[in-house]
Amino acid sequence: MLSTEKEHTMVDKVFDRSNAIYVKTVPGKGRGVFANIPFKVGDVIDRAPTWGFDDATAKLLDRTGVFEYYFVRYDRHLKGNALTGYVVFGWVSIVNHSSSNPNARLVWADEESGAWVSIVATKDIEEDEEITHRYSNISAYPPTINFID
Repeated sequence: MLSTEKEHTMVDKVFDRSNAIYVKTVPGKGRGVFANIPFKVGDVIDRAPTWGFDDATAKLLDRTGVFEYYFVRYDRHLKGNALTGYVVFGWVSIVNHSSSNPNARLVWADEESGAWVSIVATKDIEEDEEITHRYSNISAYPPTINFID
């Protein structure tokens, strides 16, 4: 059994079992995801399951803090998919935005177990470099939210 002091120390740390990425606070942005190892163009950085929802649920979520964390897929109309957005259960959900110099992008996959999203390197990423992607629904955010590149 761990001592209370040891438990407290362990709880305060954010772990990634693969040790490939980690989370730290970025001034002006909040939490961000960083490379703990180098990634090459095309490398999958993380892959996560999602929960998809429709327009009615989106209207409810838009009135909560979840709005800032769900994802919009613009390829959904190609498959006749009625889902509006997706909550992502993984590191991808806190990767920060970069409009001018993202180093990764989202890749969606529809599987029998549901929709999955991967964050894939579009540039070589060095150790300790922040991983960023271009948010696709910036125009939907209220003007009170300022995005820092």
